[in-house]
Amino acid sequence: MKNMRPADHREEKIRPASVAGVFYPADPGELARMIAGMLHGKEGERDSPVRGIIAPHAGYPYSGPTAALAYEKLSKGEYDVAVVVAPSHREFFEGVSVYDGDAYATPLGSVPVDCDLRAALCSAAPFVHVSGNGHGPEHAVEVHIPFLQSVLGDFSLLPLVIGHQTPGTCCALGEALGTLLQGRKALLVASTDLSHFHVDREAREIDRVMIGDVKAFDPSGLMLHIAEGTAEACGGGPVVAVMTALKVLGASRLEVVGYATSGDVTGDRNRVVGYMSAVAY
Repeated sequence: MKNMRPADHREEKIRPASVAGVFYPADPGELARMIAGMLHGKEGERDSPVRGIIAPHAGYPYSGPTAALAYEKLSKGEYDVAVVVAPSHREFFEGVSVYDGDAYATPLGSVPVDCDLRAALCSAAPFVHVSGNGHGPEHAVEVHIPFLQSVLGDFSLLPLVIGHQTPGTCCALGEALGTLLQGRKALLVASTDLSHFHVDREAREIDRVMIGDVKAFDPSGLMLHIAEGTAEACGGGPVVAVMTALKVLGASRLEVVGYATSGDVTGDRNRVVGYMSAVAY
């Protein structure tokens, strides 16, 4: 996927793939085959236009099949921009960081950042900062991009990382995105895993709370349950932001299309991570 060079002919700033060879294959051919195998040729099988998805961000052998259940609902050419909202696992900062460079790279090529949308969001939401914070070794945006490249074709990217996931920040981000994306062929992607390191039975009980909030399309309820500790998700804030934006954009329902734990892959049920995928229409 070719990037356009900025008008001033300066050298482009491209974020290199950070977790290729760790979370997913570094070889382009192997990566493409792996994604195709998880999608099973089902791209675009849906009954109405998809407005957004929620998908996990662990290594592909663990969460990839669950993520694919959401990505297989998308159609090539249907979107001109993908807005990926993710948590920061390694850096703490206030507000929201939108990547300060020109593109994100993966073994499948580079995807240009939508600089106009970035500027508009920063103007509308002063807590959103153009920054490299959360975009260095962070995996939570990156792991979604090869899936997007495989199913969407040409598109631009708005990569957002939430630092401190306060209710105010998450809800305000959702409101701002919902307003700015009116009339755009935009896909919203919330990046999150669910509970971490419980025995499998306990993990499923905890995850049932968040799954219920997602099915109910209830961002306020989800934010409350995460604050109370009755639900767990490293990307709970991004999910709240995306759900809020989807409501502003007129989405009417969220369908949970997949759930698994790492124990389903490894066979180890003692310390598992939960994975969920959902699709908004």
